[in-house]
Amino acid sequence: MFIKRYLHDFHIAVEAIFANRVKSILTALGIIFGVAAVISMLAIGNGAEQEILEQIKLVGVNNIVITPSSFTVNEGGTPGSNSNGNDKPGGKKFSKGLTLLDVEAIKQVLPTVERITPVISFNYSALLDGKSKPVVLEGIENSYFDLFNMQLAGGNRFNKVQTEKGLPVCIIGDNIKTQFFRQEDPVGKYIKCGQIWLKIVGVVERRDFTASASDELGISSSDNKIFIPVQTMLLRFKNRALLRADEIAKANQRAGGGDGMVVIIGGPAEQPDNAIDTDPNLNQLDKIIVQVKETEQLSQSANLIKRMLLRRHSGLYDFEVTIPELLLKQQQKTKNIFNVVLGAIAGISLIVGGIGIMNIMLASVLERIREIGVRQAVGAKQKDIIAQFLAESTLISLTGGIIGIILGIVLSKVITAVFDIKTIVSFFSIFIAFGVSVIVGITFGYLPAKKAAENDPVVSLRA
Repeated sequence: MFIKRYLHDFHIAVEAIFANRVKSILTALGIIFGVAAVISMLAIGNGAEQEILEQIKLVGVNNIVITPSSFTVNEGGTPGSNSNGNDKPGGKKFSKGLTLLDVEAIKQVLPTVERITPVISFNYSALLDGKSKPVVLEGIENSYFDLFNMQLAGGNRFNKVQTEKGLPVCIIGDNIKTQFFRQEDPVGKYIKCGQIWLKIVGVVERRDFTASASDELGISSSDNKIFIPVQTMLLRFKNRALLRADEIAKANQRAGGGDGMVVIIGGPAEQPDNAIDTDPNLNQLDKIIVQVKETEQLSQSANLIKRMLLRRHSGLYDFEVTIPELLLKQQQKTKNIFNVVLGAIAGISLIVGGIGIMNIMLASVLERIREIGVRQAVGAKQKDIIAQFLAESTLISLTGGIIGIILGIVLSKVITAVFDIKTIVSFFSIFIAFGVSVIVGITFGYLPAKKAAENDPVVSLRA
């Protein structure tokens, strides 16, 4: 009997909604747009968070990156140079830049080091069966793959003999495999890089790569790289640490250093066979990547590395120390604040939609006073009147919530397609938006329902 009674009130509410279709649709618009805004804004936030996590995976966890930087040292430590002011008049400062000795020193001095690898990069052309493709040749140690969470799709990493003796072996990226070995397993085969034939011992698994990571953090995809042991690079390709004094002077002149100055400029080499003519980079290494054991040790370890390298490089800041993970986390914090603001704005639109429901329902009560009086006269109690009007507001908000969910999902897809902004619609965001829309309908519908139930039947019939 109880259920049948309230089903009757629900049936009356449905009839009232269909009898006033235009008014009901206009009432639901606030909820529809509010829910759609909440879902799409949360989707943008989820997409941004996912991108940050992907970038952290790309740059590695707890990594510190040391790279060469541009600097000029004038004679006598004149102002504007990177001198500490303690040079003797007419004296010079010279730094060899980043070298393997720096790597060994960091290993020995820094107790927080988990892994470390030097990186030497040159641009080459890979050649096989008449096909030529520009590639990045990178000299690394095996720890490089652990630092960047890179897995091998086939083959193995370099063994001890290959790394120590600098044997002509390599691990290739996925694009190179696709370009030169479409239908066959490249492991065990050879590929020519420069004048050297390299035996392929492994293939790097393909990784998703975002352009924003490259722009902001200097990350590059591994798919178009050929990895070789560091000793192989130094023995068989190029060792910038072995440049002669006249070559250094020539490089300085091309870099604009002039006589009496030492200029070292960091950056990737472009044509190793003629590096002095095209690239004034005199650093033996293009990069040193250090991984510490705990995230809490990142800042302190980076400061220790700075001080140690400064002493080793004659007091010259010819290097830069960056912590990509902390930069990304700061970026994530900024994006989270932005997402909270967007979510709050979208949430306000839901509140506005709820206020719209309350206003329309209050107006509806005034228009339907006689109907309320008739129902009360034939035996309807206050709780029946409350149930009827509360059912109307809840149904409007429920319908608006469902339409809003569909619109929010579609809007998220449109944002991704048109603006190239990654969006992820989660079940949690749908649940939150839909739940809030129901709560808004019940909350803002109760006051008009209570007002309708409190009307005097006699007064209502006279209206």
